[in-house]
Amino acid sequence: MSHNPIRPWRDIERRKSRKIMVGNVPIGGDAPIAVQTMTNTDSSDVKATLGQVLAAAEAGADIVRISTPDQAATAALHQIVAESPLPIIADIHFHYQRAIEAAEAGAACLRINPGNIGNALRVREVVQAAKDNGCSIRIGVNAGSLEKHLLEKHGEPCPEAMVESALAHIRLLEDNDFQEYKISVKASDVFLSAAAYRGLAEATDAPIHLGITEAGGFVSGTIKSAVGLGNLLWAGIGDTIRVSLSADPVEEVRVGFEILKSLGLRHRGVNIISCPSCARQGFDVISVVAELEQKLAHIHTPLSLSIIGCVVNGPGEALMTDIGFTGGGAGSGMVYVAGKQDHKLGNNEMVAHIVGLVEKRVTEIEAKGEEA
Repeated sequence: MSHNPIRPWRDIERRKSRKIMVGNVPIGGDAPIAVQTMTNTDSSDVKATLGQVLAAAEAGADIVRISTPDQAATAALHQIVAESPLPIIADIHFHYQRAIEAAEAGAACLRINPGNIGNALRVREVVQAAKDNGCSIRIGVNAGSLEKHLLEKHGEPCPEAMVESALAHIRLLEDNDFQEYKISVKASDVFLSAAAYRGLAEATDAPIHLGITEAGGFVSGTIKSAVGLGNLLWAGIGDTIRVSLSADPVEEVRVGFEILKSLGLRHRGVNIISCPSCARQGFDVISVVAELEQKLAHIHTPLSLSIIGCVVNGPGEALMTDIGFTGGGAGSGMVYVAGKQDHKLGNNEMVAHIVGLVEKRVTEIEAKGEEA
């Protein structure tokens, strides 16, 4: 275990939810919050789509969603599912027959938006296909595709309308004796999403999938997702998340883990604590941190690393991390191991040396079966 203590004021009490399975990944209950992403390739292109799935798996994703808009996509799903190391969710819009085909192709979960999939009979057929093929279902309610009667009733997309839609479709699944579902109420507006999710969390014990839909590009989307999802996760709401970015799906996974890591809800890879740098820095903090992020990206074992440019905060931060480096003068700094001063190190040796220390510590942790 890391020497870093857990303090009561950091604990988050998660909302109690039922547990379902998406393939071999548990969602809800006491299961870790799952991180997922979505491919953006032509889904009928098996090679390209599998390439993104494998990259997402390497980045730590637990689940990957694939859009299946036509028969070519559901036909390709057979091979993709067979070769994927992760459970695959088939994303269905408009054509309920695609959901049936995806279930038969081996999808672990069907994501349906009941507001645009058709009438109750068609939803019933999808539920039967899920039962027959061992699929779970995600009910995906979106502010942008609410049912016409709800928009007429409420006047506009609002939290009450979104929760009402969600509960109506929960009843439809449960009337068909189906319990293996999770649910989301997404909007691109952070306030609308957060309010809808809070209302949903009070109204059902179903596992909840969190997301701010159409969040934007890498920077703006990351910020919106961190604010919206972070707010809900801090309140204990959420069993699985997707950070929706107009970016590489791998970036969605990385941002998702960073959000969870910041709240102590998941621990994966090296958590680098670094200063923004200033005139006091004893080395180029920004370039060093960028290089360390790249060279330590292959590490999956949780471990904390502080990289601080000077002695103002460096020693204090190093006390709280597994490995630390604090800039000093005359082209060298101090290396800390387990919070204690260990040895001096020249700045020109810093990156390679710290990478070696991290890899050595990871080997020790894995040999002992510890969790950093």
